[in-house]
Amino acid sequence: MSGHDLQSLAHERGLSAELVRDEPLSRHTSYRIGGPADFFSVAKNEQQLCGWTKVARELKQPYLIIGRGTNLLVADKGFRGLVIENRCLDFTLDGTSQTVHAQTGVPLALLARKTAERGSAGLEWAIGIPGTVGGAIVNNAGAYNGTMEDVVRRVAVLDLHGEVREILPEQLKLGYRTSRFREQEHHREVILSVDLRLTPQSPKVLADRMTRYSALRRAAQPSQPSAGSVFKNPVGLSAAQLIEQAGLKGKRIGDAQISHKHANYIVNLGSAKANDVLQLTKLVRNEICELFGAELELEIELVGEWGNA
Repeated sequence: MSGHDLQSLAHERGLSAELVRDEPLSRHTSYRIGGPADFFSVAKNEQQLCGWTKVARELKQPYLIIGRGTNLLVADKGFRGLVIENRCLDFTLDGTSQTVHAQTGVPLALLARKTAERGSAGLEWAIGIPGTVGGAIVNNAGAYNGTMEDVVRRVAVLDLHGEVREILPEQLKLGYRTSRFREQEHHREVILSVDLRLTPQSPKVLADRMTRYSALRRAAQPSQPSAGSVFKNPVGLSAAQLIEQAGLKGKRIGDAQISHKHANYIVNLGSAKANDVLQLTKLVRNEICELFGAELELEIELVGEWGNA
């Protein structure tokens, strides 16, 4: 499928957004790692997000929708197909009902700060989390005893038939760092917006709480490029503690290194390749299984053309 076909059909559908060829995805991930996407476009509103998705589906073009790329490890060979970056940034807060309506490209930390400033509690745990609202739903993001599951009340999606429909919380299959969307190949349902129910609280109390959380993050998390926690915590255990007990802090393959500051982070020291990170995850999983009999499951998501890596 050619870029001309994509662009032509996009114009027929009234999409004016630029289609870029061979866009390095390292520019669009927090790891600063990733090969090129065959085609790349930015969706700045829901009409563009739905439009590009429908165009890709109609042309049977593989597609991937990303937010800020904070939970992704993109293959060195990149992605064969269309990558759509979600920059749908509108949100509103009804102070009477304490309901937030947010598009899924909104940065989660921004939404946490803005709602707290208006005296709405429920998202302050998200201060410092670098991803978007959409990614937070996909992964049921959480910290400091709070999760998206606690506040989500409705999700609007573009389904496989090209229709917009609502999904209720009990249908989302939210669990520890998972949801119905993690079970779908390339998140085949496109999350468009969410409604969140918050509770009234003093803005000063919330500001103090977020200041404390931010300080905890700075003290515990490395500053080098990363995708956050690499592994989910096994039931009743801490992945970081297991990795530290195995003596793997500082272990390095190429420019990918297990952080000295937080053992469940693999950081990019400057020119790490996706395969360096992947091989380091395999080493960690093997070591932890042999030493402790525990199976570590990836929290980050692998996307792109991996071949036999």
